[in-house]
This record gives sequence, structure tokens and C-alpha cells, in this order.
Amino acid sequence: MKVFFSFFLSGLVMLFALQAQANNFDATYKLGAGDTISILVYGEEELTMETLLSDSGRINYPFLGQITVKGLTIEKLKDIIQKGLEGDYLINPSVHVSIVEYRPFFINGEVKQPGGYAFQPGLTVNKAVALAGGFTPRASKSNIYVSSSDLPDQKPKPVELDTNIMPGDIVTIEQSFF
Repeated sequence: MKVFFSFFLSGLVMLFALQAQANNFDATYKLGAGDTISILVYGEEELTMETLLSDSGRINYPFLGQITVKGLTIEKLKDIIQKGLEGDYLINPSVHVSIVEYRPFFINGEVKQPGGYAFQPGLTVNKAVALAGGFTPRASKSNIYVSSSDLPDQKPKPVELDTNIMPGDIVTIEQSFF
């Protein structure tokens, strides 16, 4: 029984640590095309919505019209909506914005199953390779590059296996020479 309780407690601590890591990530994460967000205004069902951000980076929000959300954090978007609704529409709106699903990341080159995969906070190049079925026999474990879909004109940068990747990143695994 003590072993079970100890195991349960350690699992609970790990779950809270992962949740805290995700919350810290969400606080600094900038929204982009392909993200799905949820906007909840407590007590106001007609102002609650879930939406996939398009390439335009804008959403059409009731009473406020077009809002550009691309490049904003969820906290900044919450503030914009809350201030926009305050006064003319609601006295003291309580707004909550969250990320339902991050835009996918992409991995190509010398992996067994190249393609787009769902992003999860804490994702590293090594974990991305695992999601893509692992390295092919010809893969180089040192010639790995990442480019960002947010900065398409920027040259891909060389990275290590333990490098964190972001939603929309494109990971390229080169061939080994030997």
C-alpha cells in the first residue's frame, strides 16, 4: 500500500510539474496560423467561441469585429477582448483565452515517417524524431536544421537533438556521409 501511495504521489507531482511547464509556455507563446484557441466570457454564451486561426491571423469576434491575433500572447488577446467588451457591452467582463491545439510542426529528411505532427509543450528534436518513427539508417545525428514558419526568409539554423522546437517549426534531418 505504501508503494502504491508513493507511486501515486510522485505521479501527481509530475503531472503538476508538466501542467506548470505548459502554463509557462502558454504565457510567452505567440499565436499563429493553425492554432486553435478558445475564448470564454463567463455568463455570456454568445461571446464564447472556439476557432482555428487562418493565414490572415485575424478572427471575427462578436461586437468587436476583426481582431488581429497573430503574434499576440493569450494574455494580451484576453486583455484586448476584455477592454473591448467593457463599458458599452458588459460592466465587468470575465474573459478566459486558452490554446486548444497548437499548430503542427513538420519533420522531413532522414526519418521513417516525415510529415506534420501535433505539437506538445516541451517537444525537442529528439522527441520529434521519435514521433516520426525514428531515424533512417542513413540519417545524420549531427546535421539537423530547424526553420520557423514564422520567419520564412530566415536561413535554417543547425541544432542539437535536445533543442526545443516550437509550433510551426520545420525540422530537417540530413543524410550522413558514412
